[in-house]
Amino acid sequence: MAVQRDRNAGKKAPGHILIRGARVHNLKNIDVDVPLNRIVAIAGVSGSGKSSLALGVLYAEGSRRYLDALSTYTRRRMTQAARPQVDEVLYVPAALALHQRPGVPGIRSTFGTGTELLGSLRLMFSRLASHRCPNGHYLEPTLAVAAGQELVCPKCGARFYAPSAEELAFNSQGACRACNGTGTIRTVDRATLVPDESLSIDEGAVAPWNSLMWSLMTDVCRAMGVRTDIPFRELTEKEKDIVYNGPAEKRRILYKAKSSNQAGELDFTYFNAVYTVENALAKVRDEKGMKRVEKFLKEDICPDCHGTRLSDAARAPELGGVSLDEACEMTLARLAEWVAGVPGLLPEEMVPMAESIVDSFTETARRLLDLGLGYLTLDRASQTLSTGERQRMQLARAVRNRTTGVLYVMDEPSIGLHPANIVGLTGVMRDLIADGNSVILVDHDTQILSEADWLIEMGPDAGAGGGHVIAQGSIADIAGNRHSRIGPFLSGAAGVRTERKYTSGNMFSAGRIRLSTAPIHTVKPVQADIPKGKLTVVTGVSGSGKTTLVLESLVPALSALIDRKKLPPHILSVEADGIGQVKLIDATPIGINIRSTVATYANVHDELRKVFARTPEARERGYKAGDFSYNTGKLRCPVCDGTGAISLDVQFLPDVDIPCPQCRGSRYAKDAGQVKYRNRAGRAYSLPELMKMDIHTALKACRDLKAVSQRLDVLQKLGLGYLTLGEETPGLSGGEAQRLKLASEMGKAQSGSVFVFDEPTIGLHPLDVETLLDVFSTLITNGATVIVIEHDLDVIQNADYIIDMGPGGGSDGGKIVAAGTPEAVSANPESVTGK
Repeated sequence: MAVQRDRNAGKKAPGHILIRGARVHNLKNIDVDVPLNRIVAIAGVSGSGKSSLALGVLYAEGSRRYLDALSTYTRRRMTQAARPQVDEVLYVPAALALHQRPGVPGIRSTFGTGTELLGSLRLMFSRLASHRCPNGHYLEPTLAVAAGQELVCPKCGARFYAPSAEELAFNSQGACRACNGTGTIRTVDRATLVPDESLSIDEGAVAPWNSLMWSLMTDVCRAMGVRTDIPFRELTEKEKDIVYNGPAEKRRILYKAKSSNQAGELDFTYFNAVYTVENALAKVRDEKGMKRVEKFLKEDICPDCHGTRLSDAARAPELGGVSLDEACEMTLARLAEWVAGVPGLLPEEMVPMAESIVDSFTETARRLLDLGLGYLTLDRASQTLSTGERQRMQLARAVRNRTTGVLYVMDEPSIGLHPANIVGLTGVMRDLIADGNSVILVDHDTQILSEADWLIEMGPDAGAGGGHVIAQGSIADIAGNRHSRIGPFLSGAAGVRTERKYTSGNMFSAGRIRLSTAPIHTVKPVQADIPKGKLTVVTGVSGSGKTTLVLESLVPALSALIDRKKLPPHILSVEADGIGQVKLIDATPIGINIRSTVATYANVHDELRKVFARTPEARERGYKAGDFSYNTGKLRCPVCDGTGAISLDVQFLPDVDIPCPQCRGSRYAKDAGQVKYRNRAGRAYSLPELMKMDIHTALKACRDLKAVSQRLDVLQKLGLGYLTLGEETPGLSGGEAQRLKLASEMGKAQSGSVFVFDEPTIGLHPLDVETLLDVFSTLITNGATVIVIEHDLDVIQNADYIIDMGPGGGSDGGKIVAAGTPEAVSANPESVTGK
């Protein structure tokens, strides 16, 4: 033992992760030392290689080595990262990644289940509550519950057992029987049954009879005494009632078979419009069937559990006069206060057990409160949470266990965070470091970058022009480094330009959109005016109601107005003269598989296929445009079936995806390389060669092709010139996906168009933000109205008009606290954004 101690006496713990020869994606064979037990930020313009270094090397290698320590049997059942393209990585800890866009949870997930706070709360109500006997009497809290003993009601003598925590779970035995624990039920939406009352029933006015029922139901309806040859709106109330609610009576009608000319009288039972949908819903067996029915349905709060998801028995236990469903309706901040007082409500012998359960709840709740989520209630459906809220839930889960020696890789943790909320995030990162962990932070926000101990900057440009380490050091080092592109923004020497075109006097010169709403979620009744033809930015701290105001109120209201449909229930009125379309440009991924590429999405690939089909080589071989499709054409690679990669099943090791050995990732068979397009400069290119090019290079090669070059030029102006034509769209960042979705809209006249952007600066370097502001300016010049939900101060100060929600989050927010020019908002003492 002494010998072993002597051997280790002179050794020092490594202070850096050593990376040598990293070639993941666009990394140029880089060597870099990453400090351990520090907050290390990785910055750079979009596409410079930030995520390739952080996720593609550090996280991939850290997680792979951790999993390698497990048995092959265990690894077989886990998704494993492939070995990254790197010569050597030394001293990398086990790694956890907190991704930029956590997956959207299912219908059964709530804030309570996602944070696991509900588990502690259920245990509290199971072990510490007053329980109800079968005859409705309540027993005082007792240790007999935790001991698993049978309880005896002192009033009626009934014997029963207290419910377990599992019996209080809406995803298990505590589910409401009517809604099966979802809190909602699907009912027929009567507004969809007759969408166009100017049509007669003979012309197809009753929509479900057209798609869910035999068309002869029209004849049965006529036999029920309803006129079917006049516009539906002219029917009497009695006739309309028969259409919607008529009895299931048999009527004899003349029936003529389609397959022959024979006709005869047959008895048919009448299916009214409502029952037609209900009957079809009861018979749904697959997703295809559901799609046919769901357009006639709406979701309502379950009348049995009132949306709590819990059965009557699960709502029965009471703790200090509060039931489980009532506790879940409290905001986390209020609930944490209440939980802290629970031990004081109990007999002395129960206090130690109560304190143990309360401590478990409080430790998790404290992290979430630090991260600014105190305004959320435990019963809030996870699907309604913003990306930033879901990411902070993920962060709180990861740091809850007080582990040590872990590498936390955070991809854009500033998403969804108002500048006022960033303090809580940096506090959590400092706690991780204090516990002996290391933090890698990929971000563009200078406020959060300035909190790092060390910064590695990638660049200098994007795509093929990136992949180098252009600067590294402390924040002070980077701020003074002449090679750094983020340095001037960190030092305050540079800033995104600000132009002022409008004042309060001429802000509404082109008209206004006016929205009036009733309360919904935590948003109070609101009346908002939005200037047409301007850039309006909606701001506010997390949970202040921005998403509810814009995405859940304004967008559906405008869509209903444009389509002449019924307004959503909480919309009191909307005025938008001259508005003909509303487009939501969000950051959801484009496409779901690798067959969707930049070229196919931007309609460049179709144009190129036509070009190649017109070449002499193609005509000689008899190739048509369709033959050049890598999805279905005869020129696609027969080995990988046009995907460019093949997956190898290596039994107990993770599946290995490798570039197809036949086409080397080009997706095409060799014959496609023989067909060449020649530009006026005499340069010849095959389609596989063009698909490998980035947009910047392809633009030069295709300058003579008008339609292709116009579309590529738009992508270039959107700041996407570094993407290759063959790049898979599901792998694009949120900001890249948003700008690609805009490509088809640029250059068009946009008068009457409203564009809504949800946090478009995700993943954008301050230099890229300037490009984004140019995009907004182009849309507005072409007549559009642009509305942006945003926290980025550079975008906010470039707004023509600001609507600031707040003043706080959750029940403390939900109001418009300030509206006007940036100067007017900054002068408003009630506005947190103004400060």
